[in-house]
Amino acid sequence: MQLTMATVTLHGGLDSKLAAMAGVGFSGVEIFATDLEPAGHDPATVGRMVADSGLAVTTFMPFREFEGLPEPQRSKAFDRAEQAFDIMQALETDLLLVCTNVSPDAQPGTARAVDDFRELGERAAARGMRIGIEPLAWGRHISDYRDGWDIIRQVDHPNVGIVLDTFHVLGLDLPVDAIRDIPGEKIFDIQITDMTPRLGRDLPTWSRHHRCLPGRGAYDLVPFVMAVVATGYAGVMSLKIFDDNAVNQPPQRIAADGLRSLKGLLAG
Repeated sequence: MQLTMATVTLHGGLDSKLAAMAGVGFSGVEIFATDLEPAGHDPATVGRMVADSGLAVTTFMPFREFEGLPEPQRSKAFDRAEQAFDIMQALETDLLLVCTNVSPDAQPGTARAVDDFRELGERAAARGMRIGIEPLAWGRHISDYRDGWDIIRQVDHPNVGIVLDTFHVLGLDLPVDAIRDIPGEKIFDIQITDMTPRLGRDLPTWSRHHRCLPGRGAYDLVPFVMAVVATGYAGVMSLKIFDDNAVNQPPQRIAADGLRSLKGLLAG
């Protein structure tokens, strides 16, 4: 697998994050939309920074509030998707991570979601790009990865697949065995994090502040990883943590520890 890291895992400027990742041996990086916000960090500039570091952008994220919207929000969502494709072209990446919708405006219905994701897949394919759907644990209508996979199966488009994140699976205490039923080629990305105990926190707060390096939390990640490996998946394996306790740690240390933890998980 290609071992990568999401930029939100490290603290500091984008240049120092990229240097830390490349310096310890990561081959790719997942770029967040927030990486484009600082002055001078337009998509083309970020793309050059990544290339100069020797890394490759594997994923652009997150694309939010998409499926199930009524008009005119639906048309505006597709307009936003085209803008995201423009950014991806500048970053030289082909995978857009789409989080399942949490908006109260999102309407239920599998057929509606299938239609939306199929059209998004067609638009992505026209640009040489792919759509990775990540079922969020607090998604309004799609929160279970098994429901997400059922929708993707019905979409039946080669450019639409699933993104599996340990938080959104293990955080809901979902069984991992069903991952083995997903064809490896339909898994577009896996994201790895451990978590401290929930302790009554709401899911978004728990996710955004208490994700930690594998082996430093309360969860056994090996069964998840082995279930993914059993599918034949050989794509991106990304470290994505949100750890408030890591803010004062050197990015090189976190990157090195993170790479070691990913290799350890693959070793079983």
